[in-house]
Amino acid sequence: MAENYNSICITSVKNTVLSLAGVAIRNDSENANTLVEALLKKKLGDKKCDRFVLYNPDAVALWLYQKYTEMFNDAALCSDLALPMLSVMPSVTPVCFGSMYTGVLPSVHGITKYEKPVLKTNTLFDCFIEAGKKVAIVSTAGDSISMIFLERDMDYFIYKTPEEVNSKALELIDEDKYDLIVIYNGNYDGKMHKFGPESEEAFEALRNNIAFYKTLVDAIDEKWKSHNVFYGFMPDHGCHEIDGECGSHGLDMQEDMNIIHFYGISEAVKKRIPHKTI
Repeated sequence: MAENYNSICITSVKNTVLSLAGVAIRNDSENANTLVEALLKKKLGDKKCDRFVLYNPDAVALWLYQKYTEMFNDAALCSDLALPMLSVMPSVTPVCFGSMYTGVLPSVHGITKYEKPVLKTNTLFDCFIEAGKKVAIVSTAGDSISMIFLERDMDYFIYKTPEEVNSKALELIDEDKYDLIVIYNGNYDGKMHKFGPESEEAFEALRNNIAFYKTLVDAIDEKWKSHNVFYGFMPDHGCHEIDGECGSHGLDMQEDMNIIHFYGISEAVKKRIPHKTI
C-alpha cells in the first residue's frame, strides 16, 4: 500500500454491516471493520442492530475534513466515530460503490471503469434480502447507486433531484418498514466537477450534505426509539483540483483515495415499567 494511504478500505463496509445485523457473513468478502464491531459491543453489549441507514454523499475527500474541519462539526457530533477510509482504483463512482457494497475489489466484481452495468456479484442487498429483510435504495436518476444494484427484490425510489431524494428518505424513516435504507446524494460531486472542490458552489452542496446527515440522525433518534440503529456518512472517493479550477477524481493519489466516513449507533430507548402503589 502506498505511503500515507489510509488502511481501512471501503470493501469492509459490506461485512461490517452484516456483522452488526447478525446476518451470515460471506468469506469471499473483505473482513468487517473491527473498530465498528467494538463500538457495537460497547454500546449494545451482545445485542445487534435491526435498522441501518447508509448515507452516500459523493466525492467527500479526507483532505476536505482535515482542511475545513469545522464545516463537519454537525456530522462529527452526531456520530460515534470519524474514520479515515481508503477508496479503490479507479476512484470513480460506479467502481467504488460496487466495491463498497460487494465487499470485493473491482477486479472481482467486474466494474473496472466508469460504466454502470447491473452487478451480478453478491452484494449487501442480496444478503439482507436472503435474510428476509426489507431493503430500499433512494437515489437520483441515472447515477450509479440507482443503476448498478437493479434487478433485486427490493424497493427503488428514484428521483430527479437530491431534494426529492432526501424528502423521500425521511418519509421512509417515518414509515419504519425498511431494515436497510441506502441514500445517495451527488450534488457535491456535480458542483465540484464544474466549479472546483473548494468553490463556494461546491461548499454549499457539501454543507447541504452534512446538514442532511444530521437531519437523518435527528429523525432516527425521534422516529426509531424502539430500534437499535446503525447509520453512516459514507462517501465513495475523494477529489482534486485540475487545470481551469475545475475538479476531478479517478487517480491513484491521496486526494482521490483517502476519504472520511462517519459512523454512529443509536440504542433503542428502554421502556419504563410504571411504578404501582399498593
